[in-house]
Amino acid sequence: MNLNKDKKILIIDFGSQVTQLIARRIRELAVYCEIISYQKFNKLNSIENVKGIILSGGPSSISKKNSPNIKNLNLINKIPILAICYGHQLIAKIHNGKVKFSNKKEFGRAILFSKSKSPLTKNFFSNKKATVWMSHSDEVTKLPKGFSVVASTKNSSFAMIQNLKKKIFTVQFHPEVVHTENGTLIFKNFIFEICKCKKNWTNETKLQKISSNIKLQVGKDKVLCALSGGVDSSVLAHVLYKTIKKQLICVYIDTGLMRKGETLEIIKVYKKKFKSNFIYLNKKQLFLNNLKNIKDPERKRKIIGHTFIKVFEDFTKNKKNIKYLAQGTLYPDVIESQSFSGSPTSKIKSHHNVGGLPKKMKLHLLEPFREMFKDEVRYLGKKIKVNNFILNRHPFPGPGLAIRILGDIDQKKLEILQNIDHVFINELKKRNLYKNIWQAFATLIPIKTVGVMGDSRTYEYICALRAVTSVDGMTADFYNFDHKDISEISSKIVNEVSGINRVVYDVTSKPPGTIEWE
Repeated sequence: MNLNKDKKILIIDFGSQVTQLIARRIRELAVYCEIISYQKFNKLNSIENVKGIILSGGPSSISKKNSPNIKNLNLINKIPILAICYGHQLIAKIHNGKVKFSNKKEFGRAILFSKSKSPLTKNFFSNKKATVWMSHSDEVTKLPKGFSVVASTKNSSFAMIQNLKKKIFTVQFHPEVVHTENGTLIFKNFIFEICKCKKNWTNETKLQKISSNIKLQVGKDKVLCALSGGVDSSVLAHVLYKTIKKQLICVYIDTGLMRKGETLEIIKVYKKKFKSNFIYLNKKQLFLNNLKNIKDPERKRKIIGHTFIKVFEDFTKNKKNIKYLAQGTLYPDVIESQSFSGSPTSKIKSHHNVGGLPKKMKLHLLEPFREMFKDEVRYLGKKIKVNNFILNRHPFPGPGLAIRILGDIDQKKLEILQNIDHVFINELKKRNLYKNIWQAFATLIPIKTVGVMGDSRTYEYICALRAVTSVDGMTADFYNFDHKDISEISSKIVNEVSGINRVVYDVTSKPPGTIEWE
């Protein structure tokens, strides 16, 4: 989706794992923004319709040789700038201030003390103090010429500085993370008070822009939509149907890796909605054969991605004008699979629809949600009245149960996990807990343990239950079950699912873990 004609905030990324949170905060304020790596930005000769620049944090030390830098400063000289963490240090260095490695590092919460007024801190301080989140080893030790101190901490004398004449504002802390109290106000003040932005990223404008870009890209060609039945692909299918009507062909591939009874429910919903535009393909055995003896999760994802593409290309071989493959790829998928904007951000895992795709494809990819977060897609789905059965489902990975069975996959393991998941999810719904949880699932662990049932020895698999709360999947906390609920659910699984004699509950947040185990 190319929205370069829109007035926007441009985020220059120096490799921070939380750069996407900056984008989220701005999107939440109904202003459009884009992320670009500093490498790509340095290759630009001009920028258009940029109302403000935000420089992100990053893992590099400003003190080291060849640290990330901005070479084409002329492009941003007359545009308001907000610089965060590494960006804060970079601005100080560029303007001949001094930055050095500090013996007094700051990691975690810190108290920020107000020293002077700033349009950036309107309503931010309470009694001239604010709790902020720090994560840095380098610090600014000499103020650049033309800059003044706005705020400081115990260990950082220049934790917040500004040049009002040039409209440059820098902060050592991270206003984008929730641990900074009222951090959104920093962005709100920068965007509206300093940059004078207008709200241009509402559900209505999103739909208009997405539809317009689809029509422009597709023209009169037909689009094959990879419909998994999940929230993202379902909302996409509805948007495509609304936009290009008969040019759309929705294809549901039955991989055999779905949850118990789920395929039948999906077929029922979409046969009714899309009628002749919906096609079902049974490829269970193909996927199971291709995954035989495969243990490595990255190989699983790539095999699944390649198999999907092979099925789609075989399907379109003798059909005219099908040039595009539409996927419900989201921003977090891209961030975790690769560096979306060419930044030095670390790759976490491949997603089957991103890093798992073959390099050469006959079909051209159409990914209208590639720059959107899960909650933005849900809101869009509500706007266009997507079926609640689909819209309110917990997220489900494209590779399905293949990445919830650790190690190799076979039909028996699939059936065991499907039964575990069925009990778990149904119990959550019975106890009115399902809606309070962002995502819940079970993982089959390839380890057997000794148990006792009816005075007899058992030797069966372990399963791990996972339930998290989140907004967009980029960060998550484990759900704090009442002891009675988790105990009863675990007992029910052991008693009703053959092949399981032990249940554990995952209490790891994201980060440091991911939501899925693989």
